Amino acid sequence: MPEKVGFIGLGIMGQGMARNLLKAGFPLTVWNRTASKMEPLVAEGAQAGASPADVAARSDIIITCVSDTPDVEAVILGENGIIHGARPGSLVIDCSTISPIATRRIAEALAGKGVSMLDAPISGGSEGAAQGTLSIMVGGEAADFNRALPVFQAMGKKITHVGPNGAGQTVKLVNQILVVGHALAMSEALLFAQAGGVNLHKALEAVSAGAAGSWMLSNRGPQILARDWRPGFTIDLQLKDIRLVLDAADKLGVPLPGTGLIFQFYRTLQAQNLGGEGNHALIKALEHLAGFEVTGGLEDRETG
Repeated sequence: MPEKVGFIGLGIMGQGMARNLLKAGFPLTVWNRTASKMEPLVAEGAQAGASPADVAARSDIIITCVSDTPDVEAVILGENGIIHGARPGSLVIDCSTISPIATRRIAEALAGKGVSMLDAPISGGSEGAAQGTLSIMVGGEAADFNRALPVFQAMGKKITHVGPNGAGQTVKLVNQILVVGHALAMSEALLFAQAGGVNLHKALEAVSAGAAGSWMLSNRGPQILARDWRPGFTIDLQLKDIRLVLDAADKLGVPLPGTGLIFQFYRTLQAQNLGGEGNHALIKALEHLAGFEVTGGLEDRETG
């Protein structure tokens, strides 16, 4: 009999992840602050929890996937939080991206109640969440990682135990440095291609499979050409993650000048009320500097 799983946080990522747990046959109880987001999963066979504590009381393994450090602290340690319902021997898995320092503090609080914790942030966008192909970087005890592996395998493809509590969050911040760096490189390259007068679809096809290729280029480059700003990951959340990176880098004494620059670009977009757009809309900040937009409509696709 598979372990009973609880899932808290049914946003862009959580919906797909929870659905894949159902498909894998795990008995699932869900909770979300906006209750209407529970309805599709309940229709597919999940149970609705009344609170994070209620979800924890009904579950062996409880997964959280929420926006920021205060949200994780609220659903785990706050009033009606997981810590008030979880039984000794249960396991909390946090798939949010938050401060490594806060992660270790939360893990210590749970350990005081006999509850284990893994920090298991995720990467792969809404597509990876829906398709069950996420990359998952996991911090915590090896025994807890092995226990959770069937759950991770229902949601992700590349699952790596990277060290003790907090290590998963640190590696996720490494991931985010690379993600935004790729986003800036992609934006600059497409602006250059536009100015150079080449067919942007052909240019993207030509470079994507070589040394310049990246997940960001292959998945978000076509969206830019289509002027499609639907988020796999929003600017607001990307900015939050870069803030975590820069805060941790400051504490470690590590210079991250490129990441700091990208943070400022994203801030200008957030100030223009574009925070709900996809993180690939970074290009809009550079378009403003350049004085022209990257276009990739039907006419461009049919030429060349």
